[in-house]
Amino acid sequence: MRKPMRCCVLALAVLAAACSARPRVDPVSARQEVESVEHAFAATMARRDHAAFVRFLADEAVFFDNDGPLRGKAKVATAWAPLFEGASAPFSWEPTQVEVLDSGGLALSSGPVRDPSGKVVGTFNSIWRREAPGVWRIVFDKGGPACGGAR
Repeated sequence: MRKPMRCCVLALAVLAAACSARPRVDPVSARQEVESVEHAFAATMARRDHAAFVRFLADEAVFFDNDGPLRGKAKVATAWAPLFEGASAPFSWEPTQVEVLDSGGLALSSGPVRDPSGKVVGTFNSIWRREAPGVWRIVFDKGGPACGGAR
């Protein structure tokens, strides 16, 4: 009776250890993946494609603007819709820094925001969440003044 009990306990311990192990994420490829997603997100503004922009938003996204936080995909989409009107984008952005948690579930992207002439007018900071394999959605976005080193 004791041997079967020990085997059972050992099997449960191995199973528990396997379930609690964190998945290993290659940091270089994870950063490249998020950088690629951020570039694709920024391209929606350049292409004037509001529908594509909205597909990058998490349902519970929070974007900060001058009036305070915009909470939820629908509010962010509505507030940003006017920025997609007209033939020319009012601004552009590109990531210059991307970091991903070791767990591979959250990422930060940051970089300059440029006016139509290319002048740096601000800095963006975005938090991305992996919602499914290969699917990153933005959960937080906040712009700020241009940093001293931005070009």
